[in-house]
Amino acid sequence: MSDLHFYNSYTRQKEKFEPITPGYAGLYVCGPTVSGESHMGHARPYITFDIVQRYLKHLGYKVRYVRNITDAGHFEEEGREAEDKVSEKAKLEKMEPMEMVHKYTSMFHHGMRLFNCQEPAIEPTATGHIIEQITMIETIIERGYAYEVNGSVYFDVKKYAEKYPYGKLSGRILDDQLETSRELDGQDEKRNKVDFALWKNAPPEHIMRWKSPWGEGFPGWHIECSAMSSKYLGETFDIHGGGMDLQFPHHESEIAQSTIAHGHPPVRYWMHNNMITINGKKMGKSYNNVIKLSELFSGNHPILAQAYHPMVIRFYILQTHYRSTLDFSNEALQASERAFRRLWEAYEILQKLTPPANTEPGDKELDNLVVTKSNECADFMNDDFNTAKVIANLFDLAPIINGIKGGQVSATALSAGTFALLKDTFKTYLEDILGMQPLQAAQSGKLDKVLSLLIEIRNDAKKRKDFATSDQIRNKLTEGGILLKDEKDGTVSYTVE
Repeated sequence: MSDLHFYNSYTRQKEKFEPITPGYAGLYVCGPTVSGESHMGHARPYITFDIVQRYLKHLGYKVRYVRNITDAGHFEEEGREAEDKVSEKAKLEKMEPMEMVHKYTSMFHHGMRLFNCQEPAIEPTATGHIIEQITMIETIIERGYAYEVNGSVYFDVKKYAEKYPYGKLSGRILDDQLETSRELDGQDEKRNKVDFALWKNAPPEHIMRWKSPWGEGFPGWHIECSAMSSKYLGETFDIHGGGMDLQFPHHESEIAQSTIAHGHPPVRYWMHNNMITINGKKMGKSYNNVIKLSELFSGNHPILAQAYHPMVIRFYILQTHYRSTLDFSNEALQASERAFRRLWEAYEILQKLTPPANTEPGDKELDNLVVTKSNECADFMNDDFNTAKVIANLFDLAPIINGIKGGQVSATALSAGTFALLKDTFKTYLEDILGMQPLQAAQSGKLDKVLSLLIEIRNDAKKRKDFATSDQIRNKLTEGGILLKDEKDGTVSYTVE
């Protein structure tokens, strides 16, 4: 088996994975800002790095996966009167900030469970690590790379760039940033337009605030991840992951402030997944194409032609390499659903087939094909976590399984050892590493009768064009873990654990 290599965004090349401590792997991934419900764009990074965690464990590493919750800060550089996203949204929803944080964190966790993402080892929150952030800021000030103005603290990017390669991760040139930076309120506080906030002074009406050496305020977005990652993974750790959109300014700023605070770069390997577009357009509020996870599962969005099972979405994401752009469309998801059904049906058939007793294959060419395709799966995963090629190989093996069942392929075509390898390949890659689960049919018995009645009521409501009642029934069932899908022959239901 070849060694694990993957693309390092910082060096822009594939590199062999050599952890700091042999046998152990430290992984930090930027978690969601819980000022709203998770959406389609959140699905890709957390499914991507779930694969990374699963495969590292498969290789025998003891993995410490840290994924934070951003429950404060995450503001743009609008000046000292700016609100952070969590505080601003809490006001709009007329909720206490921590009440809203709990609501959206719970919804995020529910979505991750439906996607069958394994939990991180540690899930720290920004508000739970204010002391660590203040301590790190004090160190950066002491070392001459940050300054305080009117109760806010800014990182001196221009001074940093005189000694360190600021912009290397994102490929941005500092001089260009100085020329193109927007004129924003409060920029006069900064020495340079590109300087970013480590701590913001809180105006009187700001809800979330903490005492600091510079007055009451709240942390900058970037300092949160630097403080939490170093606390739980050390001043230098193995892998830092996130979406490509975080390279600048978030990850670039993390590198700068951590380098000054600790005296060396914080991360050995940077990994970034590419974006999801929708019908060729970037997903964003301005395009009115942001699809929340609950809308994906219920189908309750103008763009969606139907509800989509979480496993269909997971499979759709994994059919494309994580560094490639992934364009969402109903046609693509429907094709993924049909493909996944075929693959899982082959897997279920394989589990029920009787193993051959022969030690020698009846068809050496077919036997060798199974061995080759099975062994290649490890090579593909070791080559930058290429789940798309793994899935393609599983599809190449599926006709052999179906052929044995249908009689087109002799039951003795494969040797007993190769047949065992085939079963192990499907179990290891489809279930354990890719994390796929069956599309569960709804429970039978009394629940089935109640569900049939609800579907009947919903269909009647649709005929009357009472879409409010129809949507309410579907949404409530989705919240309870039962997904409805309208097909040509009627409505089909699935349960999701």
